[in-house]
Parts: sequence; C-alpha cells; structure tokens
Amino acid sequence: MKLLVTGGLGFIGSNFIRHILSARKSVHVVNLDLQTYAGNPQNLADVASDPRYRWIKGDIADPKAVEKAISGADAVVHFAAETHVDRSILDAAAFLRTNVIGTQVLLDAALKTRVGRFVHVSTDEVYGSVPKGFSKEGDLLEPNSPYAASKAAADLLVRSYFVTHKAPVVVTRASNNFGPFQYPEKAVPLMITNWIDEQPFPLYGDGLQIRDWLYVVDHARAIEVVLEKGQVGEVYNIGGTKHFTNRELIETVRDLMGVPKDLVKPVPDRPGHDRRYALDCAKLKKLGFKHRFGFEQAMKETIHWYRGREDWWRPLKKQGGYQAYYEKQYSARLAASK
Repeated sequence: MKLLVTGGLGFIGSNFIRHILSARKSVHVVNLDLQTYAGNPQNLADVASDPRYRWIKGDIADPKAVEKAISGADAVVHFAAETHVDRSILDAAAFLRTNVIGTQVLLDAALKTRVGRFVHVSTDEVYGSVPKGFSKEGDLLEPNSPYAASKAAADLLVRSYFVTHKAPVVVTRASNNFGPFQYPEKAVPLMITNWIDEQPFPLYGDGLQIRDWLYVVDHARAIEVVLEKGQVGEVYNIGGTKHFTNRELIETVRDLMGVPKDLVKPVPDRPGHDRRYALDCAKLKKLGFKHRFGFEQAMKETIHWYRGREDWWRPLKKQGGYQAYYEKQYSARLAASK
C-alpha cells in the first residue's frame, strides 16, 4: 500500500510514520511536509534512508504540490496543521489557510485520483469545554479558540465531501498528546526541558483545567486501526489513559523529575481557555483498539527521552523565532503575575 502522509515531519505525524513503517512492511510512505518551524527532518532521521519512505517538501494548500505527492496513493492520513492554541490567538490567518484551505485542496486531489481512504486527524478541542460527561462523536461542535475553530471547519468540510461526493473519509479526534519529538512550545516538553535547566514552568490561571492525556505512540496505533477498520463517513474519538487537572499533571511530572515547587510560576490565564475536555471512545474500542501504555509508564519514557535528546531540543529552543515567541507569550505573563 502506498500511503500519503501530510505533516509527517511534525510531532504526531513523525511518530505515526515511524510506527506504520515498523508495523506494516508492505507500506510505502510519501510524506508531504512544508517544513515550517515545527516540522523537523530530524524527527525522522532514523527512517530517512528506508527505501519505503520519501519526503516531498511542499505546501498542502498548493494544488500542484499535492497533485505530485498524491499520485498513486492508496490512502491519505492528513496530519498537516497549524496546531498551537496560543499561536492561533496571536495569528489566526495562518491557521485558516493551512487547516481549512489546505484540507480542501487535499480533498479535491483525493477525489480526482480516487484515493481509497482519507483519514483526517482532528482534535477534541472542536467540542469546546465540556463541564461534565464525555464528548461523543455526534455532539455539537463549539470551538473556543481560532485553532479549534479552524479544525472544526475542516472536520465539517471533510463531512461535506462524504455527503456530497461520497468521498471515503474518516475523521479522528484525539485528546492531548505527549511523547518524543514534540516541539517544546507545548506543555509537556516545555515543562520537562525547562525543568532540566532549572527554569520555571508557567501555570495558566488556577491550573484546574482538566485534560485527557494520550501517549503519541498509542495515538499512532489508534490511527492505524481507524485506517484499516474505520467506517467511511464516521468520526472516532481517540482518548488517553489519564484524565486530570493541569495542577495534577504538573505535580506528577514534578515528582517524577524531583523538581522543587518553586519552579512552577502561576501566570494569568489565556483568553478563551477551555475548562475541561473529556472523550467517549466507545466507537474506537468497538474496532478492537486497546491502549498499550499506561500514563505513568509513558511519562517516564517521555522524560527519559528528553533527558537523553538534548541534541534535539536545545537547538530548537535557541532559535530566534522560538525565543521571540516564548518571550512574547510567557515572559510577559510571568511579569504580570508578580
């Protein structure tokens, strides 16, 4: 099978490519990735020489680049997206272009070339804040950030291609991911790498926001199951194994790393910060999916990975663009909280 993966140089995409090449010896992967700030060829350095893998540098919003990459593909797994909520608050336009227009370009190309399966990878944030209970796939979408709104728009666009064109699409919505190769602006790698350097980690608001945490390797395994067994036109939630507050997350990681309490610094909450996410994953379980990694085991492995791969994350945190972003987004909030 020839598989087109978009955004495969990113965190989740690279972990999926590594997993699928290992799990399916007959799979050949074409990775279409523009290599933006979070797309790092080093994420797939260990498979770069595999004859079953090829990277094409290109923009999913560019029809010509997509046409080249999708040629001969049996299926598409679409990860490519602008993802960080804080960045979407600062610049929503980039999120609309990539997440909505890019998805439309891919869908049109998939129709034209009669791709057999199109898996669109989305997020639980499209449901908005869930005060109680668990979000089911048919629930109302109520996104509260520009990022979440752009992903919800893409989800609905994918659905429309199924209804209108009978496109063989499937949508997945995952909870918060963590694991190796995650860009250090995100909560878990920022926390770990800051604490390795004995630097503070900013805690938004009261820290009682509730999230569900999914190890990225289990996410990759779940997408493989949906790719193979998911019903066309359906949505599948992919949740994790731990559901708790941000304060509890911080305390768990702090204990595992032996970090003092004074390296947690409260900062003002970000605008539109959802209070709680929670997913009902019964549909995915009916396909036969089971988690392989418990939360604490996965977090220990993640901490171990970042401690052993300073060669990967230190250059990223030294980049001028990252430093400017970090200063704008976090340092001002630390100052405001004093």
